[in-house]
Amino acid sequence: MTSRFTELTVDCHDPGRLAAFWCEVLDFTVIDRGEGKVEIGSWVPTVEEVRARQMSPTLVFIQVPEGKTVKNRLHLDVSPIDGSTEDEVTRLLGLGATRTDVGQGSDRSWVVMADPEGNEFCVLRTLAAHN
Repeated sequence: MTSRFTELTVDCHDPGRLAAFWCEVLDFTVIDRGEGKVEIGSWVPTVEEVRARQMSPTLVFIQVPEGKTVKNRLHLDVSPIDGSTEDEVTRLLGLGATRTDVGQGSDRSWVVMADPEGNEFCVLRTLAAHN
């Protein structure tokens, strides 16, 4: 008996806005929308595919009344695939992300950022091919 990691849920005030931000960051699309909920992913999961193999999880944004109050205990890490880490940080700042300090110090190979609702995430080393 086993389970699959099928989705990661994020509590937020504005699911549509946060889903749109993360769609731009990850090149995902909206795959489901309902009252106070938006799900995004790189694919539309089917029961058969999920049962057959582990696939990338979807992100589900759920509207909640309370705001974020402390540092996330779970966060996303992203790696640029076609540009430098700094180029990606600049792009994400343009989408509404901010740089943030969670006590990481300044001598790190990653950049800590926050999405438009303050959820921390890290931009890691680039995976772009070097010429």
